[in-house]
Amino acid sequence: MSQLKGACIIGQSGGPTSVINASAYGCIKTALENENITKVYGALNGIKGVLNDNLIDMGKEDPNELALMLQTPSSALGSCRYKLKDPDVDDTDYKRILEIFKKYNVRYFFYNGGNDSMDTCNKISKFMLKNGYECRVMGIPKTIDNDLAGTDHCPGYGSAAKYIATSLMEIYHDARVYDTGMITVVEIMGRNAGWLTAAASLACHKGCGPDLIYLPEVPFDLNSFTQKVKEIYDKNGKCIVAVSEGIKDKDGKYISEYGTDLAKTKDSFGHAQLGGLAAYLANYLKEQTGAKVRGIELSLLQRCAAHCASKTDVDEAFLSGKAAVEYAVSGVTDKMVGFERSYVDGKYVCNVKLFDLTIVANTEKKVPLDWLNETKDGLNEKFVEYALPLIQGEVNMVKEDGLPRFVKLKKVKAEA
Repeated sequence: MSQLKGACIIGQSGGPTSVINASAYGCIKTALENENITKVYGALNGIKGVLNDNLIDMGKEDPNELALMLQTPSSALGSCRYKLKDPDVDDTDYKRILEIFKKYNVRYFFYNGGNDSMDTCNKISKFMLKNGYECRVMGIPKTIDNDLAGTDHCPGYGSAAKYIATSLMEIYHDARVYDTGMITVVEIMGRNAGWLTAAASLACHKGCGPDLIYLPEVPFDLNSFTQKVKEIYDKNGKCIVAVSEGIKDKDGKYISEYGTDLAKTKDSFGHAQLGGLAAYLANYLKEQTGAKVRGIELSLLQRCAAHCASKTDVDEAFLSGKAAVEYAVSGVTDKMVGFERSYVDGKYVCNVKLFDLTIVANTEKKVPLDWLNETKDGLNEKFVEYALPLIQGEVNMVKEDGLPRFVKLKKVKAEA
């Protein structure tokens, strides 16, 4: 493919993670160093930043400050949950995006996000091609949910898994301070895929994890659950349960809806707004057992726990952003950067692999059922072997006054 010179835009979308900024930094740093990319723009709040002509010039940022993106959680450029309509039904947004691309001579578009973000990439790529505007579009994966199709795993998952496993180990020890009985229910993110909740089994691997783990891949039976909790509590005087926020009964109803209508609220992509499951189950178990019961919702803490980040995750996140630029400049477009694992002399190795955006967009990868135990209330060694390599290594964070030093961007307005 012919050499293509022009500006690039990098945007972030969807929920934040501990390492999405590491991916963005890999993209920004590599783009700034490439002679084929004339300008590097950041879109504030994702695709909305493009639509609103709210771009910043990343070349105006101090390089040392930019490097702090490696240890800064959340989305430094801001994020959004904005769904582009089908261009065959309403192409207003697409025409505006093309207008902005032409205004700034944007020939490279990098979008850092999850399932819905890959859908955005795919739609933009197809529209540009249809309208004869040469622009190479690449998706950079991000999601703690680890549910993107094709790729072995997603940047963001390893750090979230490490935080969850660590938290469960700490909860385990906290619950054993007193000689009185207690049941603890821990709610973990995961609407349709249970990868995050499965990470609780890594605490079990170290001998101090939950007694029961429930994923949304398997229908949840409240009566069976209650009976198992009672048996464990009666025997040990303690019981810890890890549950995915998205568990449903055999009829497809969210268990969180048993106590609230919260799950009936939808975002712009039609996803249910979940939460409150731990509180509901804790109250229910208290009524059924008479025991002291605590409901703990890890909530937002599991998304951006940079203090507990996996160095492997940070390094791979940076790699995904870097690879996206390198592949795009070489002529590749309409792909998402993903990972493929291999083992060399028994050691885990992560290799870059490209996936068609059409395949990835709006497709979810779930936990294989054969990675669950026979009773479907825990994980087996297959999951542990999969997840352990992803949580390895510690990040040596730059700190000030004992606290992390996070990036502070100047956000200089872009000029055409």
